[in-house]
Amino acid sequence: METLEKTCLYDSHLALGAQMTPFGGFIMPIQYTDIAGEHNAVRRHCGMFDVSHMGEIFVSGRDAEAFVNHIFTNDVTGLAPGRIHYGMMLYPDGGVVDDLLVYRMPEDNTWLLVVNAANIAVDYGWICRAAAPYDAVVENKSASYGQIALQGPDSEKVARDVLGLDLSDLVFYTFRYAVYDGERIIASRSGYTGEDGFEFYASPETTVKIWNALLASGVTPCGLGCRDTLRFEAGLPLYGHELGRDISPLEAGLGMFVKTDKPEFIGKEAVEKLKAEGLKRKLVGICLEDKAIPRAGYPVEADGRQIGEVTTGYNSISTGKSVCMAFVETGYSQTGTPVEIRIRKKVFNGTVCRKRFYDNKYRK
Repeated sequence: METLEKTCLYDSHLALGAQMTPFGGFIMPIQYTDIAGEHNAVRRHCGMFDVSHMGEIFVSGRDAEAFVNHIFTNDVTGLAPGRIHYGMMLYPDGGVVDDLLVYRMPEDNTWLLVVNAANIAVDYGWICRAAAPYDAVVENKSASYGQIALQGPDSEKVARDVLGLDLSDLVFYTFRYAVYDGERIIASRSGYTGEDGFEFYASPETTVKIWNALLASGVTPCGLGCRDTLRFEAGLPLYGHELGRDISPLEAGLGMFVKTDKPEFIGKEAVEKLKAEGLKRKLVGICLEDKAIPRAGYPVEADGRQIGEVTTGYNSISTGKSVCMAFVETGYSQTGTPVEIRIRKKVFNGTVCRKRFYDNKYRK
């Protein structure tokens, strides 16, 4: 039986009566009250998430920048301290090891790689093996950090009024050090909800203090259930659904984060070959005419045969529409193309649409 890890906020989740479930090797809260209520709190005001299960891997040393560029699809050449880049790490055949955020730290040639919880061990091993020819030090410091995501249109005000942190100088995909209760923490402005928001990286002890302060002020605690509905509406991928070992970032529509004009990176040749040969499938959005809910794994059909498969689907809380993301054959990926989704023994009419179902409200 798998032994599940607990985050530093586990006791708080239990005290709040959260519904807990295994996720990425951790026992995590799915919801505290109801998913729709938590979802709407983030869209309309703000909510907070325990994301302490995410991994923090640091890379430093003389060759650190060159090494990060070697394992990362985006280009970090000359990236200024305080900036963040999103991208992927690829296997040589072009499959995705993980998608991640790379932080250029203020310290000399030091980088923070924030990776998905389920992939921490795999990522760390893969990074260490790739680092062998480089003068670079790789450290997995995941156990030293908790992380809280504060998300929603009121996030900046709440950070200032409740935590005493004026983060108005930060724009999207930037970060800096801040001080809370005498401890230096990392505060970044990004998010996984389509809303404005921040992440606070701190020691487990200080993470609990931040959580309790926000909770006492009335901020809504939110579980992984609405984290998924929020990221889905914003068209953001989830590893294992829209990205994976057998899914190219090009198929997922993330080519803008794959810089093939760089001299080299692991998987570059495979990406260039796929570009030259042409994509056989693409990730699209699909809007259903009916209220039936398309779930992951449901077949997408057209012209009397299966042409794809749903990766994530919901009755969108923000729009009230039944929508999904799905991989379909490229010939059926044009916006406006009629398709069908098979849900058990019935088929439901749908139309290919953009895969961002909700307009993002990031602070640019």
